[in-house]
Amino acid sequence: MKLNLVNRIFKILILTSLFFSCSSDLDFDQANDLKLEPVFVANLAYFNIPATQLANDGGTQILFDVQEFNAFKDSFFRDNLVKAEFDFEIENTIVRAFRVEMVLLDANDQILERDSYSVPAYSGTPNIIKYPTEVFENDRLDLLKKTVKMKFFVIMATGPALDQNSVGNLKLRSSANVYMEIE
Repeated sequence: MKLNLVNRIFKILILTSLFFSCSSDLDFDQANDLKLEPVFVANLAYFNIPATQLANDGGTQILFDVQEFNAFKDSFFRDNLVKAEFDFEIENTIVRAFRVEMVLLDANDQILERDSYSVPAYSGTPNIIKYPTEVFENDRLDLLKKTVKMKFFVIMATGPALDQNSVGNLKLRSSANVYMEIE
């Protein structure tokens, strides 16, 4: 009997506590102050050139590739972009030195920017180079927003002759970190 009475009192106290709550005025104007700052990471460019594709008598050689760069066709993306960072990593296992150039072109194929990366010849030790981050802000970001094509040049320096039996590869990996501000 006492247990039943204690049980009832406990239930009554629990139920009455449910009727007491805290509340405050809701401020829906806070939605006007909302500011989103997303960061996106994306692959920018990649290539893997085997030494057999570079067969020559030891002289210089130039290869190039052109890629469409449609990132800024969308006005939402273009208008809300505040910063971009490009990271480049090149691995060379070929006994020749290289220079890799990235050229940003506008709609009229005019050069907006040219960045060059020296790659030493492979000498038997790991040859992976991480280059300083290319940061695009302010005026440089405005140039990037005009980019519609990216052209990559691979310039091979003079050195030992390469043939169909040559070993090694030249690999480029790059990524972009894109910072946006949406209000």
